[in-house]
Amino acid sequence: MQLGLIGLGRMGGNMRDRLRASGHEVVGYDPRPDVSDVESLAALVKTLQAPRVVWVMVPSGEPTRSTVRALAEVLEPGDLVIDGGNSRYTDDGPNADLLGAEQIGYLDVGVSGGIWGKDNGYGLMAGGSAEDVERAMPIFDALRPEGPREEGFVHAGPVGAGHFSKMVHNGIEYGLMQAYAEGFELLSAAELVTNVPGVLQAWSRGTVVRSWLLDLLVNALKDDPTLAELDDYVEDSGEGRWTIEEAIRHAVPLPVISAALFARFASRQEVSPALKAVAALRHQFGGHAVKSAAGPSGTPGEHAGPSSGPGSTQS
Repeated sequence: MQLGLIGLGRMGGNMRDRLRASGHEVVGYDPRPDVSDVESLAALVKTLQAPRVVWVMVPSGEPTRSTVRALAEVLEPGDLVIDGGNSRYTDDGPNADLLGAEQIGYLDVGVSGGIWGKDNGYGLMAGGSAEDVERAMPIFDALRPEGPREEGFVHAGPVGAGHFSKMVHNGIEYGLMQAYAEGFELLSAAELVTNVPGVLQAWSRGTVVRSWLLDLLVNALKDDPTLAELDDYVEDSGEGRWTIEEAIRHAVPLPVISAALFARFASRQEVSPALKAVAALRHQFGGHAVKSAAGPSGTPGEHAGPSSGPGSTQS
């Protein structure tokens, strides 16, 4: 099958390689001439035979929206656009409407697998019509992992369902990573455990917490057993935030995913104003020692309020 692929970064470039290895003809376009197969979007469309299928794999938000607008101007009725990036699902309806006005089909596909997908395959979650999904199925079958289709691909529902599913997938990922991270920290803090990497590796088979994420943590610890070479600053791609926003909209409690997202926010603070306030309050009501920004501890009770006498509550 012939496919146009826009965006040849870490994911898109690997997807092109995997599809070509499966016998598909892939014509890729990227603004970087050293990786692109054609010099422009117009050249990409001209190279493909109608009816065309074009997969968009560029950053979410305006980069994707502008790409879809450009495709609406150069593609023809009967063509099909697939957005495989991490777009917010609310972008899918407008994208589909824009293309639909030109009689161009649209699918949104959540893609999971990261840099390992080239060899292991990608988990795929598609949203759109059954006819468009069936048309693109040879591409999906080449990209997904080997084995039963239902274990690596799902037609999740109408337009938007694919990206919504991927959003929730990434929210769950936040919670899982945070749980492993907290377990690692507790094991490291306990003098009783002298082989923390070995403990985590021993969980890799037979235990109820085994997973690919655990395997990746074990791999990371092989090179850096205490993770001393890494900073604790952690970014978020946005999908964790979107997941929590949807949970609020649907009144669904997500305490684990919410806490995992907030932990990432905390990782970016060199100084925590909130914890400064907690320290100040403990000093005010209980006379507890505090550390000044310069380093030395304050004097207990120096500015204690009237509730800080004997028998006062401490926290």
